[in-house]
Amino acid sequence: MFNLKVRRLWLVLVTLVAAGAGIARAGQTAVRYEASHEAMGTVFTVALYGRDAAFLSEVTNEVFEEIDRLDGQMSNYRPGSELSVINREAAQRDMIVEPKLFGLIQYSLRASQESDGAFDITVGPLMKHWGFFRGQGRLPSPAEISQVLKRVGYQHAHFDPERRTLRFDVNGVEIDLGGIAKGYAVDQAVEILRSNGVTAALVSSGTSSIYALGSPPGERGWKVTVRDPFESGKAADVFRLQNFALSTSGSYEKFFKIAGKTYCHIMDPHTGWPIENMLSTVAVVRTGTQSEALTKIFFVGGVEKSRFYLASHANAIAVFYQPGDKPRTFTRTVLRSTSFQIPSDSIADLEK
Repeated sequence: MFNLKVRRLWLVLVTLVAAGAGIARAGQTAVRYEASHEAMGTVFTVALYGRDAAFLSEVTNEVFEEIDRLDGQMSNYRPGSELSVINREAAQRDMIVEPKLFGLIQYSLRASQESDGAFDITVGPLMKHWGFFRGQGRLPSPAEISQVLKRVGYQHAHFDPERRTLRFDVNGVEIDLGGIAKGYAVDQAVEILRSNGVTAALVSSGTSSIYALGSPPGERGWKVTVRDPFESGKAADVFRLQNFALSTSGSYEKFFKIAGKTYCHIMDPHTGWPIENMLSTVAVVRTGTQSEALTKIFFVGGVEKSRFYLASHANAIAVFYQPGDKPRTFTRTVLRSTSFQIPSDSIADLEK
């Protein structure tokens, strides 16, 4: 009888051979395994195909363990998390950051710079003052917002790639990875699946980000539905994806109303106020990390600024849903990168 490590290696090799020859031959049926797990304030779901349900279960458990580890590392709600320690101490001293977390922060700061701050991981203080940190909205005064904005801006975070350190130049600066962590966790999950020989899987973090690894047996890509901004059970768009990620950001995710006006949780880091006149955005690109950052860039920047952004960033699709002329209606705009040549092993098709 195999021990666990040998058994896993054997099953990986079997899966790889099956992938090369075609999983579903005559007399060989692919097994579908699906499981969900709560983390990062949402529900992660993994649906995957292979030859052995027990092995797929083991791999999925490994995925969920990694997601829990990332949640513990990146949480703003846990005082002992690495991110919380960074936020408390980085204005006083250089903080050495764990390599992968440093890479994510470095990418986030680069995305902030390239988008002229439309995406900004230092919006944490704003989220708190608007009440979104604990889920209870409040309307801060203009004076409060003005004061908070002094502690917001990616320019306040300085990193040293050689020493792998991070430091803030103003007291009270806080990094909030809530706008990108779920996409990053999806990417890490996909890496675990790939390393175990899984060639067909769909990994999602609630309604935030999804990655389509390979295709289900006999199918051309995974069918991914984007919800209507007003009706969760109704489709606004349908994509076919293979080895591609999709993320959405919507005003329907977190919001509150005061005096009949709705305030959503997606902030303009320049003004300190929630974005108006945008219902939701979709980004389709090669990784969950990128796609989740892009939805905020598109949401904050709007159609025209995003068009400019896509002129210099290849192989991305953007969809914008904005309020229509009548109540509960929307207009839809689809943009693609000026350079759009996706790899031969990938599919990123908008069907509807």
